[in-house]
Amino acid sequence: MNVEVTPLPGIGVRKDFATRAGRRIGVVTQRDGKIELIVSKSDDPDACLASLPMTAEEAGVLANLLGAPQLVRQLNEEHRELPGINTRQLPIAENSPFDGRTLGDTAMRTRTSVSIVAVMRAGQVHPSPTPDFLFTSGDLLVVVGTSEGLEAAAKILKHG
Repeated sequence: MNVEVTPLPGIGVRKDFATRAGRRIGVVTQRDGKIELIVSKSDDPDACLASLPMTAEEAGVLANLLGAPQLVRQLNEEHRELPGINTRQLPIAENSPFDGRTLGDTAMRTRTSVSIVAVMRAGQVHPSPTPDFLFTSGDLLVVVGTSEGLEAAAKILKHG
């Protein structure tokens, strides 16, 4: 899929792509840091059908929502031939006992035998986080292990 980058003099940059249905979806990043999610009219890519202003935090959450499932799907595909190995995304909720604590504090691998292979934060993938990686609410952890281990990991992240 091609992403078109269009400089908007005096405003910022528009990055968008055409969907299979013929719509253009994109993001306008303004020079002052403001972000807009846009949907263009199908018959005129320069005419905006809808515009949604977003904070950087909201844009990051949306990126996590869109990016993490793709990463999980790819890992599931790669593990398809390995029975008993599953991939799941687990959130660090606002009330998680691990919000503001490190991966090492969870003792996740020791307690559940699962591996945290990546963390999605604000639209960025942090692969292979080290034990000193600091979690924050809104993070989505990409975790690989058995079904039982994944369930135990979800409980640990929620209750400690």
